[in-house]
Amino acid sequence: MKHSPKSVKAKKVSLARPPAKKKPLPLRPADQYFLRLFVAGATARSHQAVLRVRELCAAELQDNCTLEVIDIYQQPALARTNQIVATPTFIIELPRPARRFIGNLTNITGLLVELNLSTKVKVAL
Repeated sequence: MKHSPKSVKAKKVSLARPPAKKKPLPLRPADQYFLRLFVAGATARSHQAVLRVRELCAAELQDNCTLEVIDIYQQPALARTNQIVATPTFIIELPRPARRFIGNLTNITGLLVELNLSTKVKVAL
């Protein structure tokens, strides 16, 4: 007896939902910055930190940045997720690698060096 080959039909499987993916940071050109500033309440120190970072964005980055100000009292889950242990904490998320500044943000020169804008800073010897 001869065996005849059976035809195999392919089954189409459709997924109702794609698997959940972690949301990546938004893609930005090299000259764009994504910044986060964590503050604690409406204190004078928090207010000063917000002003300094906004001045930095306006003057040095020519508004080529997205600044997100987060109050850890209003959004404690974000503080835990980002491992914030002190405020103010300034995080430069993009461009990579991410960098953190904790505490007094009055040293704009240090921030400029970390943002690779140090060529604009004149060093007095």
